[in-house]
Amino acid sequence: MAAQSFEQLRSGKCVPCEGGVPRLTNAEAEEQLAKLVGWSLTADGQRIRKEWIVKHFMAGMRFFNLVAEIAEAEAHHPDLYLVGFRNVAVEIWTHAIGGLSENDFILAAKIDALPIELKSV
Repeated sequence: MAAQSFEQLRSGKCVPCEGGVPRLTNAEAEEQLAKLVGWSLTADGQRIRKEWIVKHFMAGMRFFNLVAEIAEAEAHHPDLYLVGFRNVAVEIWTHAIGGLSENDFILAAKIDALPIELKSV
């Protein structure tokens, strides 16, 4: 997979995956991650993750509801984490192949385009 720009990813559409698609290599994933802000590979190299600190609990819940709408529309569902009432994180991977595919980066770009109420510094 050739790395795509943020805009190319955001305008893309997740393709249903039932397996049989090769996982991206760590080098391919790192190249694509360079086009996204704040996302990183997990330690096992099989997922991408991003974390935010939101204003308060309800800001996190509103964000997760927006993520859920996008995920459902794309038929690609991430893991959502809310810890300590305002630390939110999203992890994405393609379950059917146990690793990363183009779909994961498309979903990440769409999530990055969502509004989020961040904690003031």
